Amino acid sequence: METVLPYALLCFTSFFTLTNPLGTMPVFLTMTKGLDESERRHIVKRATIISFLILMGFTFCGQFLFKFFGISTNGFRIAAGIIILKIGYDMLQARYTNTKLKDEEIKAYANDISITPLSIPMLCGPGAIANGIILMDDADTWEFKVTLVVVIAIVYILTYIILRLSTRLVKVMGETGNNVMMRLMGLILMVIAVECFVGGVKPILSDIIHNPSL
Repeated sequence: METVLPYALLCFTSFFTLTNPLGTMPVFLTMTKGLDESERRHIVKRATIISFLILMGFTFCGQFLFKFFGISTNGFRIAAGIIILKIGYDMLQARYTNTKLKDEEIKAYANDISITPLSIPMLCGPGAIANGIILMDDADTWEFKVTLVVVIAIVYILTYIILRLSTRLVKVMGETGNNVMMRLMGLILMVIAVECFVGGVKPILSDIIHNPSL
């Protein structure tokens, strides 16, 4: 990455598709059914702030965790690529979320759904966390690191706006429009996942070829 712009574009595209506010809308509306607008606004605000803080924590502490547990960056890239590929495939099939809620579970979440399941794992799942750690590893200057933080903040601001306007957006987009958007973002996410996977496999294979004794 020779300039900040391509890096910022990659960060925005990957995080927006992994956060997936458009796919979260139907579940959010289901969980907040019967609540007034002020309560919904409070839930969305808290969920986005918590998601941002959690993602920032993992993004900046990821390398420390790697060293502590003896995990290689390339191995993590491979695992992250598989996770992100699965998420992208589900989006390509227009599956809104892996979180399945029953009626009794919705009532149980009513008091604090802003943390679970809205923040974790919907808005800040394993794919977003893995993506943050990898992109921070790629950010070799403070300029890139600041860009990453700013882009993540922008994504969650957009997520807040989209969820706040979810009632109107669902009516405007309709089921067909939402499915088309979901599949398009899923395809983009799968391409990013393949690049991530190859980026992890390539140096490992290179080491094996040049050092067959390993």
